[in-house]
Amino acid sequence: MAETLSLEQLAAFDNLEFLARQVVEGFITGLHKSPYHGFSVEFSEHRIYNTGESTRNIDWKLYARTEKLFVKRYEEETNLRCQLVIDASGSMYFPNERQSKLRFSVYAAAALLHLFKKQRDAVGLSVFAQDLDVHLKARSSAAHHQLLLAELEKLLQSKTRERGTRAINALHEIAETAHPRSLVVVFSDMFEPGSHADALFAALQHLRHNKHEVLLFHVLHGPQEMELAYENRPHVFVDMETGQELKINPTSIQQAYRERIGQFRQELLLKCGQYRIDFVEADVNEGFNQVLQQYLMKRSRLV
Repeated sequence: MAETLSLEQLAAFDNLEFLARQVVEGFITGLHKSPYHGFSVEFSEHRIYNTGESTRNIDWKLYARTEKLFVKRYEEETNLRCQLVIDASGSMYFPNERQSKLRFSVYAAAALLHLFKKQRDAVGLSVFAQDLDVHLKARSSAAHHQLLLAELEKLLQSKTRERGTRAINALHEIAETAHPRSLVVVFSDMFEPGSHADALFAALQHLRHNKHEVLLFHVLHGPQEMELAYENRPHVFVDMETGQELKINPTSIQQAYRERIGQFRQELLLKCGQYRIDFVEADVNEGFNQVLQQYLMKRSRLV
């Protein structure tokens, strides 16, 4: 499958809508060239032909390109509602502005927004840090899509850094106020103070209890955050949510760090499994195909 553009390459674009279109079109090109091109290849305009139904709406031009049967899909056939949720707390700005987890999440959300527009699905946007800063309910109009893009642009321009995470209250509020039976797509590193872990898991469970489908993208810089992969020399580490500094040689704590974060990952994975939440590790260094493909797989099970 073709690779999507990197964060560094995408940062050169100053138009988020154009950027999102480039990401999606690159992904679609990869689908056509891969063994997986059979699912949702033309998104809203087509669906796979079911044996026995009328052949009147088969797209024969698409069949000539893909050697698979698709029928034209009409607007009334799509009714998915999705709530995009982005964690904008301080830790999401790691490691720097151009390569941050927040920038990755915004670009990924914009690409999904482009898919929602093509699929005629309704979409909303929620952004949280210490509070639920943005909460726009799902709609499908062109004006609403432009409003969401504008909010995503604001996130890219935000200079706020040292803000703690309080995902718990935000997720509870989203669970109660999102359109019933929505698909809730969360982008977060899930870094919550240790004493609040159980409350965070309860908030995720609340989303499922209220009949929402949940797709959680656990956004991380893999080598640095999962492995503490730094040179064997003293470094100054800065807590991006409090500003507290710690000077230490990472190799002296590397083993204990890996064990601790590995335990957290396993607990998060276990809880998501128990609550039937789709958990996806989204490494910023691996591009956007991982996000788009997981979303399409999830959508194909819902529609």
